[in-house]
Amino acid sequence: MWGSNFTFLVDVDCHEQTIKAVYKPVRGERPLWDFPPESLAGREVAAFLVSRALGWDFVPPTVFREDGPEGPGSLQLFVSHDPEYHYFNFLPQEKKHLPKVAIFDYLVNNTDRKGGHMIVGPNGDMWLIDHGICFHSDPKLRTVVWDFAGEPIPDRETVALHQFQRKIEEGGSLSEELRRYLTSEEIQALRRRLEDLLQIGRFPTPSDRERAYPWPAI
Repeated sequence: MWGSNFTFLVDVDCHEQTIKAVYKPVRGERPLWDFPPESLAGREVAAFLVSRALGWDFVPPTVFREDGPEGPGSLQLFVSHDPEYHYFNFLPQEKKHLPKVAIFDYLVNNTDRKGGHMIVGPNGDMWLIDHGICFHSDPKLRTVVWDFAGEPIPDRETVALHQFQRKIEEGGSLSEELRRYLTSEEIQALRRRLEDLLQIGRFPTPSDRERAYPWPAI
């Protein structure tokens, strides 16, 4: 009830098992001047696909359902968590994941990485949520995670980026999956951001020309 777009906590019944999920119907999306209409739910799915292809699995499993009770929309596994525990009070065991978060957000061009969009599940796993306004073809990165700005990207993450580059090539399986949810221009912009990151070899730095932090911060 506090979000800009319709968001529902739902039960998903399958094979005598019930799980909780977050359902965001397309019809409940508030129009934005800089994103195509009725595209936010698909971007939620695209973020999951990129996270999975990187091998980092930060985004809870997310699919697009045509037959939702309020029409087509994204359906994401609900992760039980403490909403008062987030980026601004993380302990060292959570902070060790932040370099990957910073890289991921740059790749997907996250326009709204608030501190509360990084959550910790019951098993201590880090999860990233709320990716409806990502993947714009223009630079729009706004995030609270600038902890590593300008620092060299660690070798392990660089290896993952090279592996991801092969998956996102034109005609690759990931590119074909993303075409269901993103425009060709947006996919090409994702490739360019990846190439720039590999060429520079350092974490991105805040832009002097654009607003680099989201509001509110949590």
